[in-house]
Amino acid sequence: VSTQSTWESRKSQMATLSHRKPKDILPAAPVEKLHDFDTPDKDAASQDDRHLDSEDNESSVAEKPVTAPAGLLVDQPQGTRWRNWWIRGALTWAMLLMFAGIIYLGHVALTIMIFALQLKSFHEVISIAHVRYKENKLPWFRTLNWYFLGVANFYFYGEGFGRYYQQVLYSEEVAFSLVRFHRFISFCLYILGFCAFVLSLKKGYYKFQFIQFGWCHLALLLIVSQSHLIIQNMFNGLVWLLMPSSLVICNDIMAYMFGFFFGRTPLIKLSPKKTWEGFIGAFFSTIVFSLLFSLFLAQFQYFICPVERLMLFDGDGLHCTPNPVFQWTEMPVPGIVQAVVPWLGASLSYKPFCLHAIIMAMFASLIAPFGGFFASGLKRAFQIKDFDKLIPGHGGVTDRFDCQFIMASFTYVYCHSFVLPYDLQRILLLIAALPLDQQREIQQRLQHMLPA
Repeated sequence: VSTQSTWESRKSQMATLSHRKPKDILPAAPVEKLHDFDTPDKDAASQDDRHLDSEDNESSVAEKPVTAPAGLLVDQPQGTRWRNWWIRGALTWAMLLMFAGIIYLGHVALTIMIFALQLKSFHEVISIAHVRYKENKLPWFRTLNWYFLGVANFYFYGEGFGRYYQQVLYSEEVAFSLVRFHRFISFCLYILGFCAFVLSLKKGYYKFQFIQFGWCHLALLLIVSQSHLIIQNMFNGLVWLLMPSSLVICNDIMAYMFGFFFGRTPLIKLSPKKTWEGFIGAFFSTIVFSLLFSLFLAQFQYFICPVERLMLFDGDGLHCTPNPVFQWTEMPVPGIVQAVVPWLGASLSYKPFCLHAIIMAMFASLIAPFGGFFASGLKRAFQIKDFDKLIPGHGGVTDRFDCQFIMASFTYVYCHSFVLPYDLQRILLLIAALPLDQQREIQQRLQHMLPA
Protein backbone atom coordinates (compact mmCIF):
# COMPACT_ATOMS: atom_id res chain seq x y z
CA VAL A 1 0.00 0.00 0.00
CA SER A 2 2.79 2.39 0.92
CA THR A 3 4.59 1.68 -2.36
CA GLN A 4 1.44 2.35 -4.36
CA SER A 5 0.74 5.62 -2.52
CA THR A 6 4.33 6.74 -3.08
CA TRP A 7 4.05 5.97 -6.82
CA GLU A 8 0.77 7.93 -7.09
CA SER A 9 2.27 10.93 -5.30
CA ARG A 10 5.25 10.94 -7.68
CA LYS A 11 2.91 10.76 -10.68
CA SER A 12 0.94 13.73 -9.38
CA GLN A 13 4.17 15.72 -8.90
CA MET A 14 5.31 14.90 -12.43
CA ALA A 15 1.93 15.92 -13.87
CA THR A 16 2.12 19.20 -11.96
CA LEU A 17 5.63 19.91 -13.27
CA SER A 18 4.63 19.12 -16.85
CA HIS A 19 1.94 21.85 -16.77
CA ARG A 20 4.29 24.46 -15.40
CA LYS A 21 6.25 26.76 -17.70
CA PRO A 22 10.01 26.21 -18.03
CA LYS A 23 10.75 29.61 -16.50
CA ASP A 24 8.94 28.48 -13.32
CA ILE A 25 11.29 25.50 -13.03
CA LEU A 26 14.66 26.77 -14.24
CA PRO A 27 16.36 29.85 -12.81
CA ALA A 28 16.26 32.90 -14.99
CA ALA A 29 19.36 33.51 -17.09
CA PRO A 30 21.45 36.50 -16.04
CA VAL A 31 20.84 39.59 -18.14
CA GLU A 32 23.77 41.75 -19.17
CA LYS A 33 23.38 45.30 -17.95
CA LEU A 34 23.22 47.90 -20.71
CA HIS A 35 24.63 51.38 -20.56
CA ASP A 36 22.21 54.26 -20.44
CA PHE A 37 23.17 55.45 -23.92
CA ASP A 38 22.51 51.98 -25.42
CA THR A 39 19.16 51.23 -23.78
CA PRO A 40 16.44 50.95 -26.45
CA ASP A 41 12.79 51.62 -25.91
CA LYS A 42 10.74 48.84 -24.34
CA ASP A 43 8.86 47.71 -27.45
CA ALA A 44 11.91 47.64 -29.69
CA ALA A 45 14.06 46.07 -27.00
CA SER A 46 11.59 43.27 -26.32
CA GLN A 47 11.23 42.56 -30.03
CA ASP A 48 14.98 42.61 -30.55
CA ASP A 49 15.57 40.41 -27.49
CA ARG A 50 13.18 37.83 -28.88
CA HIS A 51 14.97 38.03 -32.23
CA LEU A 52 18.47 37.75 -30.72
CA ASP A 53 17.44 34.95 -28.37
CA SER A 54 16.10 32.96 -31.31
CA GLU A 55 19.40 33.48 -33.16
CA ASP A 56 21.44 32.43 -30.14
CA ASN A 57 19.33 29.33 -29.68
CA GLU A 58 19.78 28.46 -33.37
CA SER A 59 23.55 28.84 -33.11
CA SER A 60 23.86 26.90 -29.85
CA VAL A 61 22.07 23.80 -31.05
CA ALA A 62 22.65 21.70 -34.13
CA GLU A 63 21.06 22.91 -37.35
CA LYS A 64 17.74 21.38 -38.14
CA PRO A 65 18.04 19.05 -41.12
CA VAL A 66 16.45 20.36 -44.27
CA THR A 67 13.82 18.02 -45.58
CA ALA A 68 14.80 17.10 -49.12
CA PRO A 69 13.34 14.74 -51.66
CA ALA A 70 14.69 11.25 -52.19
CA GLY A 71 18.50 11.45 -52.34
CA LEU A 72 19.68 9.70 -55.52
CA LEU A 73 17.80 10.08 -58.78
CA VAL A 74 17.62 6.32 -59.25
CA ASP A 75 15.78 6.03 -55.91
CA GLN A 76 12.95 8.31 -56.99
CA PRO A 77 9.65 6.87 -58.25
CA GLN A 78 9.72 6.21 -61.98
CA GLY A 79 6.88 8.62 -62.72
CA THR A 80 8.44 11.54 -60.82
CA ARG A 81 11.89 10.74 -62.16
CA TRP A 82 10.95 10.79 -65.84
CA ARG A 83 8.61 13.75 -65.45
CA ASN A 84 11.49 15.82 -64.04
CA TRP A 85 13.68 14.52 -66.87
CA TRP A 86 11.35 15.86 -69.56
CA ILE A 87 10.73 19.16 -67.78
CA ARG A 88 14.44 19.83 -67.24
CA GLY A 89 15.29 18.69 -70.77
CA ALA A 90 12.68 20.85 -72.48
CA LEU A 91 13.61 23.98 -70.51
CA THR A 92 17.32 23.33 -71.00
CA TRP A 93 16.89 23.28 -74.78
CA ALA A 94 14.72 26.40 -74.60
CA MET A 95 17.41 28.26 -72.62
CA LEU A 96 20.16 27.10 -74.99
CA LEU A 97 18.22 28.30 -78.05
CA MET A 98 17.54 31.64 -76.35
CA PHE A 99 21.24 31.97 -75.51
CA ALA A 100 22.18 31.23 -79.15
CA GLY A 101 19.77 33.92 -80.34
CA ILE A 102 21.30 36.51 -78.01
CA ILE A 103 24.79 35.56 -79.21
CA TYR A 104 23.62 36.20 -82.76
CA LEU A 105 22.51 39.72 -81.77
CA GLY A 106 26.02 40.62 -80.60
CA HIS A 107 27.95 41.98 -77.66
CA VAL A 108 25.47 44.65 -76.61
CA ALA A 109 22.64 42.12 -76.34
CA LEU A 110 24.90 39.78 -74.35
CA THR A 111 25.86 42.63 -72.02
CA ILE A 112 22.20 43.45 -71.38
CA MET A 113 21.48 39.77 -70.72
CA ILE A 114 24.36 39.45 -68.23
CA PHE A 115 23.29 42.64 -66.47
CA ALA A 116 19.69 41.43 -66.20
CA LEU A 117 20.83 38.06 -64.80
CA GLN A 118 23.02 39.91 -62.31
CA LEU A 119 20.06 41.96 -61.03
CA LYS A 120 17.87 38.88 -60.67
CA SER A 121 20.59 36.89 -58.90
CA PHE A 122 21.28 39.77 -56.50
CA HIS A 123 17.56 40.00 -55.75
CA GLU A 124 17.39 36.26 -55.00
CA VAL A 125 20.41 36.27 -52.68
CA ILE A 126 19.26 39.38 -50.80
CA SER A 127 15.71 38.07 -50.48
CA ILE A 128 16.58 34.82 -48.70
CA ALA A 129 18.03 36.83 -45.82
CA HIS A 130 15.17 39.33 -45.85
CA VAL A 131 12.20 36.94 -45.79
CA ARG A 132 12.94 35.72 -42.28
CA TYR A 133 12.91 39.26 -40.90
CA LYS A 134 10.31 40.95 -43.09
CA GLU A 135 8.38 41.95 -39.96
CA ASN A 136 11.19 44.35 -39.05
CA LYS A 137 10.14 47.58 -40.69
CA LEU A 138 13.38 49.55 -40.94
CA PRO A 139 13.88 52.85 -42.78
CA TRP A 140 15.68 52.63 -46.13
CA PHE A 141 16.50 48.97 -45.52
CA ARG A 142 16.03 47.54 -49.02
CA THR A 143 16.69 50.89 -50.70
CA LEU A 144 20.26 50.93 -49.39
CA ASN A 145 20.88 47.41 -50.73
CA TRP A 146 19.92 48.48 -54.23
CA TYR A 147 21.85 51.73 -53.86
CA PHE A 148 25.05 49.83 -53.09
CA LEU A 149 24.33 47.62 -56.10
CA GLY A 150 24.10 50.68 -58.31
CA VAL A 151 27.34 52.13 -56.95
CA ALA A 152 29.15 48.82 -57.47
CA ASN A 153 27.95 48.63 -61.08
CA PHE A 154 29.02 52.22 -61.71
CA TYR A 155 32.49 51.46 -60.37
CA PHE A 156 33.00 48.18 -62.25
CA TYR A 157 31.45 49.12 -65.58
CA GLY A 158 32.39 52.80 -65.80
CA GLU A 159 35.98 52.33 -66.92
CA GLY A 160 35.20 49.16 -68.84
CA PHE A 161 32.72 50.80 -71.17
CA GLY A 162 34.67 54.05 -71.38
CA ARG A 163 37.33 52.52 -73.63
CA TYR A 164 34.75 51.68 -76.31
CA TYR A 165 33.35 55.20 -76.50
CA GLN A 166 36.57 57.20 -76.37
CA GLN A 167 35.75 59.50 -79.28
CA VAL A 168 32.36 60.38 -77.80
CA LEU A 169 33.52 60.75 -74.20
CA TYR A 170 36.65 62.75 -74.85
CA SER A 171 34.86 65.20 -77.13
CA GLU A 172 32.55 66.27 -74.28
CA GLU A 173 34.06 67.98 -71.26
CA VAL A 174 31.50 66.62 -68.76
CA ALA A 175 31.79 63.06 -70.04
CA PHE A 176 35.59 63.30 -70.03
CA SER A 177 35.50 64.42 -66.39
CA LEU A 178 33.35 61.41 -65.48
CA VAL A 179 35.96 59.10 -67.02
CA ARG A 180 38.97 60.88 -65.56
CA PHE A 181 37.59 61.10 -62.00
CA HIS A 182 35.58 57.89 -62.19
CA ARG A 183 37.20 56.20 -59.20
CA PHE A 184 36.90 59.26 -56.97
CA ILE A 185 33.23 59.69 -57.90
CA SER A 186 32.63 56.01 -57.14
CA PHE A 187 34.28 56.39 -53.74
CA CYS A 188 32.17 59.45 -52.91
CA LEU A 189 28.98 57.62 -53.87
CA TYR A 190 29.92 54.68 -51.65
CA ILE A 191 30.73 56.96 -48.70
CA LEU A 192 27.33 58.61 -49.15
CA GLY A 193 25.64 55.21 -48.84
CA PHE A 194 27.84 54.32 -45.87
CA CYS A 195 26.80 57.47 -44.02
CA ALA A 196 23.14 56.83 -44.89
CA PHE A 197 23.43 53.35 -43.40
CA VAL A 198 24.90 54.71 -40.16
CA LEU A 199 22.12 57.30 -39.90
CA SER A 200 19.49 54.59 -40.49
CA LEU A 201 20.59 52.52 -37.48
CA LYS A 202 17.68 51.97 -35.16
CA LYS A 203 17.79 51.03 -31.50
CA GLY A 204 16.83 47.46 -30.92
CA TYR A 205 17.89 46.37 -34.44
CA TYR A 206 21.63 47.04 -34.43
CA LYS A 207 22.73 43.44 -34.78
CA PHE A 208 20.21 42.69 -37.50
CA GLN A 209 21.16 45.79 -39.53
CA PHE A 210 24.89 45.10 -39.37
CA ILE A 211 24.32 41.47 -40.40
CA GLN A 212 22.34 42.68 -43.41
CA PHE A 213 25.06 45.23 -44.24
CA GLY A 214 27.64 42.45 -44.38
CA TRP A 215 25.25 40.18 -46.29
CA CYS A 216 24.72 42.87 -48.94
CA HIS A 217 28.46 43.32 -49.44
CA LEU A 218 28.98 39.57 -49.68
CA ALA A 219 26.36 39.46 -52.45
CA LEU A 220 28.14 42.31 -54.24
CA LEU A 221 31.44 40.43 -54.04
CA LEU A 222 30.04 37.11 -55.26
CA ILE A 223 27.69 38.42 -57.95
CA VAL A 224 28.53 41.91 -59.22
CA SER A 225 32.30 41.45 -59.39
CA GLN A 226 31.91 38.08 -61.12
CA SER A 227 29.45 39.44 -63.70
CA HIS A 228 31.95 42.21 -64.41
CA LEU A 229 34.62 39.59 -65.12
CA ILE A 230 32.22 37.74 -67.44
CA ILE A 231 31.75 40.90 -69.51
CA GLN A 232 35.49 41.61 -69.55
CA ASN A 233 36.11 38.09 -70.84
CA MET A 234 33.53 38.66 -73.56
CA PHE A 235 35.19 41.91 -74.69
CA ASN A 236 38.46 40.01 -75.19
CA GLY A 237 36.59 37.83 -77.66
CA LEU A 238 33.31 35.96 -77.58
CA VAL A 239 35.26 32.72 -77.36
CA TRP A 240 36.30 33.59 -73.79
CA LEU A 241 32.63 33.81 -72.84
CA LEU A 242 31.28 30.90 -74.87
CA MET A 243 34.03 28.39 -74.06
CA PRO A 244 33.93 28.51 -70.23
CA SER A 245 30.15 28.91 -69.99
CA SER A 246 29.58 26.03 -72.43
CA LEU A 247 31.99 23.82 -70.48
CA VAL A 248 30.04 24.42 -67.27
CA ILE A 249 26.75 23.74 -69.07
CA CYS A 250 28.13 20.55 -70.63
CA ASN A 251 29.49 19.35 -67.30
CA ASP A 252 26.19 20.03 -65.56
CA ILE A 253 24.13 18.24 -68.23
CA MET A 254 26.41 15.20 -68.43
CA ALA A 255 26.61 14.90 -64.64
CA TYR A 256 22.82 14.84 -64.53
CA MET A 257 22.58 12.25 -67.32
CA PHE A 258 25.22 9.89 -65.91
CA GLY A 259 23.71 10.27 -62.45
CA PHE A 260 20.22 9.67 -63.84
CA PHE A 261 21.10 6.35 -65.45
CA PHE A 262 24.10 5.06 -63.49
CA GLY A 263 24.27 7.03 -60.22
CA ARG A 264 24.62 4.78 -57.17
CA THR A 265 27.36 6.32 -55.02
CA PRO A 266 26.65 9.66 -53.25
CA LEU A 267 29.29 12.33 -53.87
CA ILE A 268 28.74 14.93 -51.12
CA LYS A 269 26.18 15.39 -48.37
CA LEU A 270 25.51 19.04 -49.28
CA SER A 271 24.02 17.85 -52.60
CA PRO A 272 22.34 14.47 -52.01
CA LYS A 273 21.55 13.97 -55.73
CA LYS A 274 25.18 14.30 -56.87
CA THR A 275 26.95 10.97 -57.46
CA TRP A 276 30.49 9.83 -58.21
CA GLU A 277 29.27 8.22 -61.41
CA GLY A 278 27.90 11.53 -62.61
CA PHE A 279 31.02 13.40 -61.50
CA ILE A 280 33.45 11.08 -63.30
CA GLY A 281 31.28 10.67 -66.42
CA ALA A 282 30.88 14.44 -66.71
CA PHE A 283 34.66 14.94 -66.40
CA PHE A 284 35.55 12.82 -69.43
CA SER A 285 32.57 14.11 -71.43
CA THR A 286 33.60 17.71 -70.81
CA ILE A 287 37.20 17.02 -71.90
CA VAL A 288 36.00 15.56 -75.22
CA PHE A 289 33.54 18.42 -75.71
CA SER A 290 36.27 21.02 -75.07
CA LEU A 291 38.39 19.64 -77.91
CA LEU A 292 35.56 19.57 -80.43
CA PHE A 293 34.04 22.93 -79.46
CA SER A 294 37.41 24.73 -79.36
CA LEU A 295 38.20 23.59 -82.93
CA PHE A 296 34.80 24.84 -84.06
CA LEU A 297 35.02 28.28 -82.40
CA ALA A 298 38.60 28.94 -83.55
CA GLN A 299 37.45 28.96 -87.19
CA PHE A 300 35.40 32.18 -86.98
CA GLN A 301 36.73 35.67 -86.45
CA TYR A 302 33.35 36.65 -85.02
CA PHE A 303 34.20 34.56 -81.97
CA ILE A 304 37.94 35.11 -81.60
CA CYS A 305 38.33 38.83 -82.36
CA PRO A 306 38.28 41.28 -79.42
CA VAL A 307 35.72 44.07 -79.36
CA GLU A 308 36.84 47.45 -80.69
CA ARG A 309 33.44 49.14 -80.72
CA LEU A 310 30.07 48.14 -79.29
CA MET A 311 27.25 47.60 -81.76
CA LEU A 312 23.79 46.15 -81.32
CA PHE A 313 24.36 43.72 -84.19
CA ASP A 314 27.98 42.93 -84.98
CA GLY A 315 27.32 40.59 -87.90
CA ASP A 316 30.48 40.36 -90.02
CA GLY A 317 31.89 43.59 -88.61
CA LEU A 318 34.59 41.89 -86.49
CA HIS A 319 37.88 41.46 -88.34
CA CYS A 320 41.31 41.10 -86.83
CA THR A 321 44.64 39.35 -87.10
CA PRO A 322 44.00 36.13 -85.19
CA ASN A 323 45.91 35.60 -82.00
CA PRO A 324 48.60 32.89 -82.43
CA VAL A 325 46.73 30.65 -79.96
CA PHE A 326 43.98 30.23 -82.60
CA GLN A 327 46.33 29.29 -85.45
CA TRP A 328 47.76 25.91 -86.37
CA THR A 329 51.20 25.30 -84.89
CA GLU A 330 53.76 22.58 -85.54
CA MET A 331 55.01 20.73 -82.50
CA PRO A 332 58.09 18.47 -82.93
CA VAL A 333 57.67 14.90 -81.73
CA PRO A 334 60.52 13.59 -79.55
CA GLY A 335 62.60 10.77 -81.01
CA ILE A 336 61.63 8.35 -78.25
CA VAL A 337 57.95 8.89 -79.05
CA GLN A 338 58.61 8.40 -82.78
CA ALA A 339 60.32 5.08 -82.04
CA VAL A 340 57.34 3.86 -80.04
CA VAL A 341 54.65 5.33 -82.32
CA PRO A 342 56.22 5.72 -85.76
CA TRP A 343 53.00 6.75 -87.50
CA LEU A 344 52.96 10.08 -85.66
CA GLY A 345 55.70 11.50 -87.86
CA ALA A 346 58.29 14.12 -87.03
CA SER A 347 55.79 16.79 -85.99
CA LEU A 348 52.18 17.30 -85.02
CA SER A 349 49.85 20.12 -85.98
CA TYR A 350 47.66 21.57 -83.24
CA LYS A 351 46.03 24.78 -82.09
CA PRO A 352 47.26 26.05 -78.70
CA PHE A 353 43.71 27.13 -77.90
CA CYS A 354 42.75 23.44 -77.71
CA LEU A 355 45.22 22.96 -74.87
CA HIS A 356 43.81 26.02 -73.09
CA ALA A 357 40.33 24.58 -73.59
CA ILE A 358 41.36 21.28 -71.97
CA ILE A 359 42.71 23.13 -68.92
CA MET A 360 39.47 25.09 -68.65
CA ALA A 361 37.50 21.85 -69.01
CA MET A 362 39.44 20.33 -66.12
CA PHE A 363 38.65 23.34 -63.96
CA ALA A 364 34.99 23.29 -65.01
CA SER A 365 34.75 19.61 -64.04
CA LEU A 366 36.81 19.49 -60.84
CA ILE A 367 36.66 22.94 -59.23
CA ALA A 368 33.64 24.83 -60.62
CA PRO A 369 31.16 22.34 -59.06
CA PHE A 370 32.28 23.60 -55.67
CA GLY A 371 30.47 26.81 -56.53
CA GLY A 372 27.31 24.71 -56.66
CA PHE A 373 28.23 22.99 -53.39
CA PHE A 374 28.71 26.43 -51.81
CA ALA A 375 25.26 27.48 -52.99
CA SER A 376 23.79 24.21 -51.66
CA GLY A 377 25.29 24.86 -48.25
CA LEU A 378 23.92 28.40 -48.31
CA LYS A 379 20.43 27.14 -49.13
CA ARG A 380 20.61 24.58 -46.33
CA ALA A 381 21.67 27.30 -43.89
CA PHE A 382 18.45 29.17 -44.70
CA GLN A 383 16.42 25.96 -45.03
CA ILE A 384 15.25 26.54 -48.60
CA LYS A 385 15.28 24.18 -51.58
CA ASP A 386 15.96 26.73 -54.34
CA PHE A 387 16.78 30.41 -54.51
CA ASP A 388 13.64 31.00 -56.55
CA LYS A 389 11.02 29.21 -58.64
CA LEU A 390 11.56 31.16 -61.83
CA ILE A 391 12.58 28.15 -63.96
CA PRO A 392 10.56 24.96 -63.28
CA GLY A 393 12.84 22.03 -62.57
CA HIS A 394 15.90 24.30 -62.30
CA GLY A 395 15.09 26.84 -59.57
CA GLY A 396 16.19 30.44 -59.80
CA VAL A 397 18.90 32.28 -61.74
CA THR A 398 21.41 31.75 -58.93
CA ASP A 399 20.74 28.00 -59.00
CA ARG A 400 21.74 27.93 -62.68
CA PHE A 401 24.73 30.27 -62.50
CA ASP A 402 26.35 29.32 -59.19
CA CYS A 403 29.17 27.48 -61.03
CA GLN A 404 29.47 30.13 -63.75
CA PHE A 405 30.64 32.79 -61.29
CA ILE A 406 33.74 30.91 -60.13
CA MET A 407 34.43 29.81 -63.71
CA ALA A 408 34.39 33.45 -64.85
CA SER A 409 37.04 34.38 -62.27
CA PHE A 410 39.30 31.52 -63.35
CA THR A 411 38.92 32.39 -67.05
CA TYR A 412 39.76 36.05 -66.46
CA VAL A 413 42.87 35.27 -64.38
CA TYR A 414 44.01 32.47 -66.69
CA CYS A 415 43.47 34.47 -69.87
CA HIS A 416 45.36 37.53 -68.62
CA SER A 417 48.16 35.37 -67.23
CA PHE A 418 48.85 32.99 -70.13
CA VAL A 419 46.99 34.21 -73.23
CA LEU A 420 46.53 38.00 -73.12
CA PRO A 421 49.11 39.33 -70.65
CA TYR A 422 48.88 42.92 -71.99
CA ASP A 423 45.70 44.91 -72.53
CA LEU A 424 46.42 47.27 -75.42
CA GLN A 425 42.99 48.93 -75.21
CA ARG A 426 43.54 49.72 -71.53
CA ILE A 427 46.94 51.26 -72.27
CA LEU A 428 45.53 53.43 -75.06
CA LEU A 429 42.71 54.57 -72.78
CA LEU A 430 45.20 55.71 -70.14
CA ILE A 431 47.31 57.52 -72.73
CA ALA A 432 44.25 59.30 -74.13
CA ALA A 433 43.41 60.58 -70.63
CA LEU A 434 46.82 62.26 -70.27
CA PRO A 435 47.46 65.95 -71.08
CA LEU A 436 48.74 66.74 -74.56
CA ASP A 437 52.32 67.49 -73.47
CA GLN A 438 52.61 64.11 -71.73
CA GLN A 439 51.21 62.34 -74.79
CA ARG A 440 53.89 63.97 -76.93
CA GLU A 441 56.53 62.91 -74.43
CA ILE A 442 55.34 59.30 -74.71
CA GLN A 443 55.49 59.61 -78.49
CA GLN A 444 59.09 60.84 -78.37
CA ARG A 445 60.15 58.04 -76.01
CA LEU A 446 58.53 55.42 -78.22
CA GLN A 447 60.41 56.80 -81.24
CA HIS A 448 63.69 56.35 -79.37
CA MET A 449 62.77 52.87 -78.16
CA LEU A 450 61.55 51.46 -81.47
CA PRO A 451 64.08 50.56 -84.16
CA ALA A 452 64.13 52.69 -87.27
